[in-house]
Amino acid sequence: MLTKRIIACLDVDDGRVVKGVQFVNLRDAGDPADCAAAHACDGADEIVLLDITATSDKRNTMLDVVSRTARGLFIPFTVGGGIRELADAEAVFEAGADKIAINSAAVQDPSLIGKIAARFGSQAVVVAIDARRVNGGFEVFVAGGRTPTGRDALQWAREAAACGAGEILLTSMDCDGTQAGFDCELVQCVADSVSIPVIASGGAGSAQHFIDVFRDGRADAALAASIFHFGIENIAQLKKELHNANVPVRWPC
Repeated sequence: MLTKRIIACLDVDDGRVVKGVQFVNLRDAGDPADCAAAHACDGADEIVLLDITATSDKRNTMLDVVSRTARGLFIPFTVGGGIRELADAEAVFEAGADKIAINSAAVQDPSLIGKIAARFGSQAVVVAIDARRVNGGFEVFVAGGRTPTGRDALQWAREAAACGAGEILLTSMDCDGTQAGFDCELVQCVADSVSIPVIASGGAGSAQHFIDVFRDGRADAALAASIFHFGIENIAQLKKELHNANVPVRWPC
């Protein structure tokens, strides 16, 4: 049985790690390189860095932040935000990323997924989906959660997979930052719709929430930010609790 991955997320704004609730009311959580190194030392399986205002500010990814963060890491490192074309992805990989995450640009031009996958491999392409419950379904939002698209999240996940995505990073905007638990229904629906790994994001607040999203949501990995940044949950201890609950994790940690 494949082990479940625990991923620490760094939402970066103006060169600093920040975290809010439902994509607003951001508060400072530290320096990206320092946070990434601390989470890796604590047992994170992967690090994801998202430049959350790159798209809305119409600028490229902050490559200096990516490079500085990558230098201290020896675990997989994914970077997203501001990647609009193949050349942008190439620059992020050259700065030290192992994978790239694309969101708004992929919705606008799904062929971008295939172009990056053809150059770097599907395993290096993560399609990030920010979804919110709307009229009984799950709608995709872009531009850092600011803009509704009218697209169904399940349909978009299937299309992204067909275009060559290697993973889906699925964030529940309703649960983001609340620490009230992942949206297991959303995660399960998407996981059942695609044959590629699904990373659950949004709502982590306790070890039980991770157990729930792995068992009920059928997630392949779970990502969190607030509970790791602010010391609410220790990754090493979290893995021990998952192990005790018979959830397969990388062990020992």
